[in-house]
Amino acid sequence: MLKGLRDFLFRGNVIDLAIAVVIGAAFGTVVTAFVKDLLTPLIAALVGQPDFSALTLSLHNSVFRYGDFVNAIISFALIGTAVYFFVVVPVKAVLDRVQKPLEPATQKCPECLSEIPIGARRCAHCTAVLVLTAVR
Repeated sequence: MLKGLRDFLFRGNVIDLAIAVVIGAAFGTVVTAFVKDLLTPLIAALVGQPDFSALTLSLHNSVFRYGDFVNAIISFALIGTAVYFFVVVPVKAVLDRVQKPLEPATQKCPECLSEIPIGARRCAHCTAVLVLTAVR
């Protein structure tokens, strides 16, 4: 029974998942600090109110603290924007530069327009003789 547990724990995908969770938590802390310490004060300097948590609405002796909700929405939008511009865009640019486009494995027959392999000399559908294209 312990051997099965050991095999499960040391399988590659379990360790990869544990590492991803730890790195994700650390990255979440960095992004939250970036938004809280840099972006929120910047917006507060532009708008004039750094914290909306004091905003409330009283209705029939009930107090609705909608300011906390406004803070959460602003924080969510700022975190999403920061992740997009500082993670998604740079990673996409690097992947676009590194990855090469896939070369097609088929071509269209000029006679019947069916898909045939790039190196084919004759169409399997209409038996037309093909001019051999340069194999890449």
